[in-house]
This record gives sequence, structure tokens and C-alpha cells, in this order.
Amino acid sequence: MTDTSGLSPERILDVAEETIRRYGPTKATVVDVARALGVSHGSVYRYYPSKVALRDAVAERWLARVSTPLGEIAGSAEPAPARLRRWLRELSGTKRRMAREDPELFDTFHRIATAARGVVTGHLDILAGQLALIVADGVAAGDLVADDADRAGRTLLQATARFHHPAHVAEWADPALDDDFTAVIDVLLRGLGAR
Repeated sequence: MTDTSGLSPERILDVAEETIRRYGPTKATVVDVARALGVSHGSVYRYYPSKVALRDAVAERWLARVSTPLGEIAGSAEPAPARLRRWLRELSGTKRRMAREDPELFDTFHRIATAARGVVTGHLDILAGQLALIVADGVAAGDLVADDADRAGRTLLQATARFHHPAHVAEWADPALDDDFTAVIDVLLRGLGAR
């Protein structure tokens, strides 16, 4: 009988990430994860009822590494225009850093996240919501102008996709990217009537 006393969702996800790194997202199985944990695959299925559920949980945790620090920026007391600029730079910087430091892992997790459509939709909703919070705070303070903060948040996310969406990773090595990004942010802030 296998000892599962040290088993937890977090421990399973840690090992699942390592297994995916080793075998790739299409070849890694729940049995591989269970074997690495020293438990039966049934023990893993108690926490994650399928390979898809486990893969989605891995994707969700990976995406949370991006959204959690951004949430702290969104909720800060910094004036909205500066906060918006810092939030957008942090999103872009985080994604670009992840891609630069471990391109293979970045590609692997991008493929996992792409397959987890519901997880990605939830992640994008979180990001757009954080931007909407900043816009709403800016409108309340008289620093920004927007009729619909939620719509403005989603639009900001879409307008800056070149600088954070993994589909554009090949463009991130462009030496002019930072200047382009600054120009885009400046235009967006002017469009929001930033003071």
C-alpha cells in the first residue's frame, strides 16, 4: 500500500509541472505523475479526476503566477495613470522574462494553456477586471475618462496584446519593442484623458 499522507493538490501540481517539463505536455500522463509521487494513479485522481483536469490545474497555477502580482498593482493606492502604466509594463515584462529565461518551458506552458480554453478565458477575465478596477479608480479620482470601465479594461488588454500575448513571442526580441510599447501606452492613456 502506498503512503499518501503527504499528498496534496499543491504537491501533485509541483510534480505534474516537473513531469510535463520532462516528457512534454502531450506525452506526460497521470501515471507518470503518480509514479514520480510514489503513489497509485488512483490517488492522483482523487484530487484531479482526469488528465485534462490536472493539465487545466497546472495551466491555472502557471497563469496565476502572472495575474497575482498584477492584482497587487491593481489594488494599490498609486494614482490610476501611473498604476495603469506600471500594470501594463509588469504584464509585458513578466511574459517576456518567462519566455527569455526558459523558452522551452514557456512554449510548453503556452501549449497547455491554449488547450485549457476555459482556464485561459478565466485568466483573461481576471486581467481585464484588474484593468477595469484601475480605470474605475481613475474615473472616480477624475484622472481618467471612460463611460464603461469594464469595456475599457478589456480594450486595454486587447490593445496591448503584441506586448504580452505568447502568439507574439517572436517579436519580443525586437530592439524597438520597448519604445513601441511606451508609445502605445501613451496613446492609450491620452485616449482615456489621463492627466
